[in-house]
Amino acid sequence: MEFDILIKNACIRRSPSRLVQIAIKDGKIQRIAEDITGDAVQVIDALGNLVTESFVNGHLHLCKVYTLARMDDAAMSNYTDGTMGGAMTSIELAARVKADYDEKWIIENVRKALDLAVHFGNTHIRAFADTDTKAKLEGVKALLKAREEYKDRITLEVVAFPQDGVLRDPGAEDYVEEALQIGADVVGGIPWIEYTDADAQAHIDKMFALAKRYDKDVSMLIDDAGDPTLKTLEMLAVKTIQEGWHGRVTAQHCRAMALYPEPYYRKIEHLLKESRIGVVSDPQTGPLYARVKDLYRAGVRIALGQDDIEDAYYAFGRNNMLEVAFLAAHLMWMNSRTEMEILYDLITTKAAEALGVKGHVLEEGGNADLVVLDVDSVWEALRNHEAPIYVIKNGKVIKE
Repeated sequence: MEFDILIKNACIRRSPSRLVQIAIKDGKIQRIAEDITGDAVQVIDALGNLVTESFVNGHLHLCKVYTLARMDDAAMSNYTDGTMGGAMTSIELAARVKADYDEKWIIENVRKALDLAVHFGNTHIRAFADTDTKAKLEGVKALLKAREEYKDRITLEVVAFPQDGVLRDPGAEDYVEEALQIGADVVGGIPWIEYTDADAQAHIDKMFALAKRYDKDVSMLIDDAGDPTLKTLEMLAVKTIQEGWHGRVTAQHCRAMALYPEPYYRKIEHLLKESRIGVVSDPQTGPLYARVKDLYRAGVRIALGQDDIEDAYYAFGRNNMLEVAFLAAHLMWMNSRTEMEILYDLITTKAAEALGVKGHVLEEGGNADLVVLDVDSVWEALRNHEAPIYVIKNGKVIKE
């Protein structure tokens, strides 16, 4: 057969007024044209519906999914207070769930979340696992096991994440390094949780030292509180530039950005562009969020993430990035058709760019990671936020 898959009668975003065919071979998009000759092992009739890149989730605390039942509401109440002044307290309260962390029950929750990811066409996830003196390596081991089990359906990047700090939690640094040695993909961090700016800088420096030693990307939760004096986004950007780690770093949350004075925000915007840091915002999980529209207009790498699924910080979530974009449309008042197209970028192509994923674009030569939706427009896709009819990963149908 000339092709592995041939999708017929497909509506694509760049030319919605005409239907095309999409030919796939060896995990790549070979041709896009109105008429393609050649046989295929599998033919999919899109029936005039929208075909796009599959969805990308740049931030999910995967070791914590479905742990809300193990917690009371104290952590969530502190985190979602209107000023987010109790965010640090929330993290301290949520840490109680790690007292009985065990790979055996964590992996069952992880599988449930990843099955949903496949169902909803979410084929690339940057997944955080608490890696500290409480969680030890239980979450990391569960996520590494899941990464292998789901490797043909989901690209799972495991982040070794010192949730309780590095200076605040002596020994966490050693656990992060051990996690890298057994296979973790990304060095995590949460420098704002340290008690002083000096300790926050030391936190960043220590995690970058590990990233350079093991040649790993970096993902850090940054300034996740209602405090405009937090400076760890600036610290992270400067360190990225100093170390030459341009394009290899993501900053999750950055909620304090909503409170920055305008002159300081513009300096940060410049540093983000220079360092090519990707920012992943999760507006549905907290009352403050990064200035997504401003960052997008400025050309900063920006994406949306799920963040949490039924844990101490957020009671909902289905690993459905269309649902995340739907919520973001309301929270950030991005309701025009043009803004909906931007939101769709933030869960597909722009999300991939923020994480440094290459080739995640529906074009000839691009990766054959695609979804066939049950609607013919982005507007309807966000309105309904229903599961795709087909999900294709690495040129193979993984859900139909």
